[in-house]
Amino acid sequence: MPWSVRWVGGCGAQSQKQCKKSSFAFYQAVRDLLPVWFLEDMRTMEVFHWEDGGKVSVYSPSEALLYALVHDHQPYARHLLTKFPQSALAVPSQSFSCCQSAPHLAMAVRYNRVRVLFRILKAIQTLPPGDRAAHLDRQGCSRVEGGKTALHMACELVRPECLLLLLGHGAAPCLQDSAGNTPLDTLLQQISHMPAANMRAKLLCLDCLFFFVPQDLKFAMKQQLLDNRRQWRDLLGENRFQCLVGLAPPSLFVRAMRVLIRTISPEHFPEALDNLPLPHFLKPLDLKLES
Repeated sequence: MPWSVRWVGGCGAQSQKQCKKSSFAFYQAVRDLLPVWFLEDMRTMEVFHWEDGGKVSVYSPSEALLYALVHDHQPYARHLLTKFPQSALAVPSQSFSCCQSAPHLAMAVRYNRVRVLFRILKAIQTLPPGDRAAHLDRQGCSRVEGGKTALHMACELVRPECLLLLLGHGAAPCLQDSAGNTPLDTLLQQISHMPAANMRAKLLCLDCLFFFVPQDLKFAMKQQLLDNRRQWRDLLGENRFQCLVGLAPPSLFVRAMRVLIRTISPEHFPEALDNLPLPHFLKPLDLKLES
């Protein structure tokens, strides 16, 4: 068996070398999408990694989930979140994350793992309310991630499905990152980039945000929109522009969608979108995900 390793006692160079070898073997096994039972045997019985200070440690469910996210090993992610719903979302060791908070949501958005993100959000809904908010609105390291939340990242990377899932499960749309930008500011910055690439997805993200942000939201980019009206009218369209700068109320459709979406609890999102009394083509996104 190519990934078979054995314990080497002590803290010498040979032991550290063995730890690095077995650690990479586990990474390879997850990357190669090996069966869940095999990965769990490796994680709990054979695989070790080297911590700061010369400590040898097995991989936690949280750290294994990060590997499953990177390589989109959906069965393994489902197993970890089902069997270890709390420890799979716990803070990983410092060798995995410089910021001592759980980065799983941000990682799922970064790699666009929509189905794994959906399962993480469902697991978060089983946690106490305070823990839920801590996960949903976790701000990344100010040095590396600029204090961005997962919502900021979904806007920065233009991930409409991730954005809608996060909003529907209760992520706060008004938080500011280290630079004072809301997710709306981050998205508008992406829309302003020239040439205007991927504009359809960017406007779809903006339309999703409209359904969740308060009408009186204060955002840093507002003055730029007012100072460059012609440019922003061309980029956004007249209706979106007027609504954003406060020259006109949201359309009747947007106001109706805000009311309808508020009737859907996070526990039933996005499945309950199918039950909204709307024609299919008017619904925000087609998120057919297994529960």
